[in-house]
Amino acid sequence: MRDDSPIAEPDVSADRRTSENWVWTGHHRPPVPRSLVDAMALGWGPTPIEGAVHPAATECAERRARIARALPGLTLVVPTGQLKVRANDTDYRFRPGTDFFYLSGCVEPDCVLLIAPGAAAPHATLYVPERRDSRGHAFFTDARYGELWVGPRRGVVEAAQYYAVRTAPREDLAKDLAALAGTTMATVRGVDADVDALVEPSEYDEHLVVALSELRLVKDAFELRQLEGAIAHTVRGFEDVVRALPEAVGRGERVIEGVFNLRARVEGNDVGYDTIAASGANATVLHWTRNSGQVREGDLLLLDAGVECHQLYTADVTRTLPVNGVFSPAQRRVYELVLAAQDAGIAAVQPGASFSAPHDAAVSVLAHGLVALGILDDAEVALRRDRQLHRRYTLHGVSHMLGLDVHDCANARDDVYRGELREGYVLTVEPGLYFQPNDLTVPEEYRGIGVRIEDDIQVTENGPRNLSSGLPRRADEIESWMADLWRLGAPRLGL
Repeated sequence: MRDDSPIAEPDVSADRRTSENWVWTGHHRPPVPRSLVDAMALGWGPTPIEGAVHPAATECAERRARIARALPGLTLVVPTGQLKVRANDTDYRFRPGTDFFYLSGCVEPDCVLLIAPGAAAPHATLYVPERRDSRGHAFFTDARYGELWVGPRRGVVEAAQYYAVRTAPREDLAKDLAALAGTTMATVRGVDADVDALVEPSEYDEHLVVALSELRLVKDAFELRQLEGAIAHTVRGFEDVVRALPEAVGRGERVIEGVFNLRARVEGNDVGYDTIAASGANATVLHWTRNSGQVREGDLLLLDAGVECHQLYTADVTRTLPVNGVFSPAQRRVYELVLAAQDAGIAAVQPGASFSAPHDAAVSVLAHGLVALGILDDAEVALRRDRQLHRRYTLHGVSHMLGLDVHDCANARDDVYRGELREGYVLTVEPGLYFQPNDLTVPEEYRGIGVRIEDDIQVTENGPRNLSSGLPRRADEIESWMADLWRLGAPRLGL
């Protein structure tokens, strides 16, 4: 771990710390001589920062215009959030607020987008903190933001060019908001405490977050390209995992998680959510992200993982794979039932269909299959609204929206989110069956088996488009795919 203490003289007395000859830089950090700080500010050339225009600058401008039209007459304040402490003086890697990023494309922390109504078009201003570069002592003395410590970031000038939007110093935000006090404002709350304190709470705050989620339901062409890229990287991550499976046996699920997450960092920004690498009975735990279990020959591995691309759109794909490359008869029966349910769910993704149509279609197949497996007595009785007995084994809904967030557009009104599917929506179809290892209502041969199959589906005028079809789904295809990857003599990890 780095030492953030600037090189300095030994500790000095308290009165000298406040002297104009010293700069005090923080708790447990010795003061720095003013002469050194002055010297550190001299002799630096310009720091090169990419000057091209952001690839989604045109789309972001249109999105800002759309949200302004959706909420006419309001001044909209959308912050991105601040750095968050991971432990003591170390921060998590920053990920911008989704609504802010959607409207700006900006990835820097502590920024705020202000959209004010205008006669012809909305006036957008991106508030960006001034740079902590060699023009000031924070360049050297501020271990959290100083560019000598954390590298350069776009300031007011650079951000205006890159994001193709008017910019102003974040330091001016309070003054500018005070000047707008007579207007009606709405803000995205709970993201930046300083912004929350500057803008009075309003009923329109909820209107803003709802409108932004509903605007994001339909993906534009740029967004679809980003999702396609994120999914392509995810396919490669699954291939990496299959190659590494022999070394994971006996070592554990952390190998699976680490291998996939390596691909996510190599190809994209990160994983879009915590990877689920669940082997054996751990696959029956829906949100198994501890990934601390063993990987054993004869088990199934449920891998639920997605790469988040550099533009922050994420894939969300699940495959359930036999660790030794071959499904046992009992595993195959469960797997093929889930696959049949997914086929029915995907077929139901049609423009104009209800959001619940894929769920209803998939669950009907699962319930009837559970009868065939000797687990339920009567599918129609089990599916009744006042019974829902199948849920003991299916546990979750079949679909959610996908985009910048893995569970995208979560603030949309329920009747909109769960209303009719429209062209440009992207949603998952992910049925599953989970037979707990201690569930005595399940035949013993199925206990401890968890199977989920998940793909990312675009709604088009011609029906469903499976964006993640690059990964095999059918049992025979999976066995052949795994065998081919192993036969190619893929490189080993050398763990």
